[in-house]
Amino acid sequence: MKSYRKELFFHLPTRRGLVNITPQVEQALRESGIQEGLALINAMNITASVFINDDEGGLHQDFETWLEGLAPEKPYSRYHHNGYEDNADAHLKRTVMGRETVVAVTGGRLDFGTWEQIFYYEFDGRRDKHALIKIIGE
Repeated sequence: MKSYRKELFFHLPTRRGLVNITPQVEQALRESGIQEGLALINAMNITASVFINDDEGGLHQDFETWLEGLAPEKPYSRYHHNGYEDNADAHLKRTVMGRETVVAVTGGRLDFGTWEQIFYYEFDGRRDKHALIKIIGE
């Protein structure tokens, strides 16, 4: 069995932002040479998420509206965690959206369903962050 590891680096200029990282994951898969196996993609920061869904602008806005309703950024004083930092809402949003995703690799390609894409979702941006791609297989 082979293994391949690659990191993706981000510095979003806004507090929250969504990035379609499917092309970078596909490139990593090509670099790996793996034809059959699994690709794990995970956020390496506690205030970001990696997940699979549709790349549609209305849905992206729906995520933002829904998450802000569940864990509003302000007022900062509503959260016990806030003190040194003002990012308690980002931790909660990440918990809801998840840390990672796993995609089957079949015939050297990501084995997606219709419309599926991989996203990195940043909830506390304006600083350096990263995600990990780990591909294992033959």
